[in-house]
Parts: sequence; C-alpha cells; structure tokens
Amino acid sequence: MRSSLFYYLILPLVLLQICSNLATAGSTVRFLPGFEGPLPFELETGYIGVEESEDVQLFYYFVKSESIPETDPLVLWLSGGNCCTSFSGLAYQIGPIKFEEVLYNGTLPKLLLNPYSWTKLVSIIFVDLPVASGFSYARTAKASQSTVSQACNQAYEFLRKWLVDHPEFISSPVYIGGDSKAGIRVPIVTQLISDGNEVGIEPHIYLKGYILGNPVTTPGDGNYAIQFTHGMGLISDELYESLKLSCKGEYQNIDPSNALCLQNMQAYNQASNHFSASFVLLYFEKLVTIQLLSNINKAHILEPDCPYASPKPNNLFIGRRSTIQVFCEKTRELKIQELAAPFTCRMDGYRLVYHWANDESVQKALHVRKESIGEWIRCNCRYPYIRNIGNSLPYHANLSIRGYRSLIYSGDHDMIVPHFGTQAWIKSLNYSIIDDWRQWILQGQVAGYTRTYANKMTFATGGGHIAPEYKPAECQAMFERWISHQPL
Repeated sequence: MRSSLFYYLILPLVLLQICSNLATAGSTVRFLPGFEGPLPFELETGYIGVEESEDVQLFYYFVKSESIPETDPLVLWLSGGNCCTSFSGLAYQIGPIKFEEVLYNGTLPKLLLNPYSWTKLVSIIFVDLPVASGFSYARTAKASQSTVSQACNQAYEFLRKWLVDHPEFISSPVYIGGDSKAGIRVPIVTQLISDGNEVGIEPHIYLKGYILGNPVTTPGDGNYAIQFTHGMGLISDELYESLKLSCKGEYQNIDPSNALCLQNMQAYNQASNHFSASFVLLYFEKLVTIQLLSNINKAHILEPDCPYASPKPNNLFIGRRSTIQVFCEKTRELKIQELAAPFTCRMDGYRLVYHWANDESVQKALHVRKESIGEWIRCNCRYPYIRNIGNSLPYHANLSIRGYRSLIYSGDHDMIVPHFGTQAWIKSLNYSIIDDWRQWILQGQVAGYTRTYANKMTFATGGGHIAPEYKPAECQAMFERWISHQPL
C-alpha cells in the first residue's frame, strides 16, 4: 500500500518545484463588509497555485490563532460535501465569524463574532478544494477536472507551498481536519504528508495527527441508517427484525431477486410517512435504492426539516441528468418566502451567504481574483470531480500504526453518517480500549459520550451532522481538551 501511494501520489509531487515563481503570499484582510469595525482577529486570504504550471489556483482563508500563534498548532481544514467551499467551516462551524440570525431583508447580511471559534486555540487554514469550490479556479479545461486522489495531492502541495510562504509556521504542530465527505480525503492527505516526511520532501511538516467530524469512511456507512432509525424509535421492532433477516445487512445495493428485502424496504420507506419517495437508479450497473426524506431532517432528526439552501443542484452524476437531479430541481423551484423574522430553521442561515459572497464589495475585500468570479455557490461541482477513492479505512489503519493522534467526533442525532457506522469501522481496527465508554461533561451537563483507544484515537459523540453547527460550545470544549492532550 505504501509503495503504491508513493509512486502514484508522492512521486508526481517530487517532480514539481517546491517553490514556483507563481506562488505568492496572501493579503491581509482588516475589514469585512457586514462586520462592524476592524476585525479583532488576523485574517489573510490568497491563492496558491498547484499542479503543472500552477493551472489550479486554490483560494484560502487563513485565521491566525488568537492565543499564542508562535507555538499553537496549525490546522488545515477541508470542508465536506460535494465541492463545498471552506467558507462553510469559517462562518458556520469552527471559524471566528457567523451571520446574524435574521432572514434576508434585502441588505447585506451582518457578521458577528463566534464566541466558540476554534481559532481561539489554533491557527486554521480553510482551503477551497477541489478546484470547483468557492473562489478556487482552473486556468485550463484539463486543470478543471479532478479526482479525489488529485484533490488530496493538491492539498498536500498547497500546504507545502503555504508553509514556504509562511516560514514562521514551519515548526508548528500540524493537524489535518475536516467533516462529512472530507472523511475520505483527510486521512489520505495525512498519510501523504507522513510519506513525504519519510522520504525527505521539504519542507518537513511537523505532523501530529488529524481531526474528523461525522466522517464518510466506507461504502457501507449508509447501511447503518436502518439501525439508527430503529434505535431512535422511527421504525418498529418488527420491521427492523424483518429487514435484518431479509436484507442481511445490505440496504443500499439490494439484489433485485430478493423480493422480501425489497418489500421490507418499501415498508421502511412508507413507515410513518418518514420517507417521501424511493428511486431505483441504474448506477455503475447496480440497482441503488435512494431514500428521500419528507419530514425528517437527516442532519439532525430532532430539528425541523427545511428546503435546500442552495439555489442550484449539485452535479450528482456526470453526463445525463439523473432522476434525483430532476427531483431536486423541481423541489428548489418552490419559492421560499424570506421575511425579516427569526430563523424558522437552520437552512435559513445558509441562504444569507449567497447574498454576502456574491456582493462585489465582499469579493474586493477578500482580494478575490476576477478570473474566479462567477456566481458563487456554497456547494458547486461545476467541473467534473471523480470519486475514485471511496474507502479511507486502510489509511486510518496505516496512520494508527505510525502513531498519529486522531479525534473522531460523531453527532448522535445524525442520520446522514450514523454513529453506528463510525463506531463499527473504529472497532474493526482492533485496538484495545484504554478509557472505556463514559460521559463527558461541560458546565455540569452531559455533553456527549467518549471512548479512547490504544492507537491514540479518541471517539466522542454529541450534536448532529457537522456537529459544531449544532453544539458549538460543546465542540469547542471537546477540541480544546483534545488538542491540549487533556481527557474529555
């Protein structure tokens, strides 16, 4: 595995010059439209060119630690989703700013300070990756196409070049972090850095470990949604037992000849009207059943379900339009009334960023290049992005052997990446438990549950999908304790 990684991922990077003339340092941002007064933290934005001739230009937001930046850790943060901008991490999850919680009223949305920002503890680079996301852009048609492995290569090259431009951080302890679908990329990037250090690629990166929230990890993650819905009381015991017997644990790629499993899945979709539709698509020559929720919020089952915040659908399938794409487009054609009133659901907050990021004054303040300015969309796969790696479990195993620290946190009300699946792949690593399942407490209240393993991996629960959006205080406390080597 290590040999394969070196030749296909590391070797091409060695052939590139570490410091190209086109790579430039970023620009300081002291004021942001929508925020009153000068920023009380240090923000830098910029572009770093990667790949051949630096035809891929990656945009980043860098926030310096508000504590002791000279010695505090440095985190490279990769957002999840399908080609989602890292601004999601900056303004909705772990960064120092957030939008004022009012619905859009025709004026530029206001920004406030986030009291639970992780930048109070560490410096964070939020990078727009892959190339289609955020303000990153490609100079050629060839450069606009990428794969998961290419994006991981680009992240590693980006970090090396960024450190060359910022030599004061070369000795900083480095962690790679991300959430959701970044669960595939983060372990790969971490291993690329480790492999590069072993073969002497400069600059040497002081890699300490990685952080993942609600991470997509294996192709079987979705199978645990059935166990999750039963555990949360959304389906009956009888239906659950029948599903287990008939489907034998495989609920995603169902054998068309398994009539009883298909019948049970139909009952599951209709149970209590939790699911509005079931589509059977011919995908990679397999029948795939996709459930679309009608009145259950899969990101947090205790919160209200809301319409999509993005005005345009993601390119879920390259080539011909899929059934699910057409469905999503029709759903988004519904006009969502926006009044000057408190949020009715969490998705209302995501609508604000479109009005903010597409404003000319905002793009000027962020030093956005004209080449990358089109319509800004929070999650936008406008270029082909091939998911050629769909399982990151082998990378977790390799990183465990090498002794890197890891924090895996999982929202226990998340149905998108159920915690049952995350716990299952962690258990498959076969490491002994050194701190068994217990509560972890914040301000006298139970914040979640945790367990620590002999491979320096800590697992913790609490919140929904993208846990810091739902439990910001708890997640900041969790991260602070872990990053400072304290027990949760």
